[in-house]
Amino acid sequence: MSTVYLSGGMRSGWQGRIKVECPEHSYIDPTYRNGVKLSEPDEYSAWDIAACKKADVVFAYMEADNPSGIGLALEIGYAKACGALVILVDEKQEKYNAIVRETADICYDNIEQGINF
Repeated sequence: MSTVYLSGGMRSGWQGRIKVECPEHSYIDPTYRNGVKLSEPDEYSAWDIAACKKADVVFAYMEADNPSGIGLALEIGYAKACGALVILVDEKQEKYNAIVRETADICYDNIEQGINF
């Protein structure tokens, strides 16, 4: 069983889908952050970085409506530095995200492909 950090947008609820469709893993879900609402950048950034450090795998989902993806890009870079496997689903497909795609170990265009992997 791998520990998977779920990196990406916090509004659509995609994390629940991953946990239901791939129950064989243990998940670190920043949506919950252990039931604590962290609203200050220094607080949630520290929590997210610590969580990436614990993960074997980072499943990063760049939704088409993600306004920037800066947080996701940071988490991917940190996870790679820590030796985690990075699976990126990049629905945006913007030229500015090319460096993020190149950093990921595996890259898909839609969430179904990422789940199937």
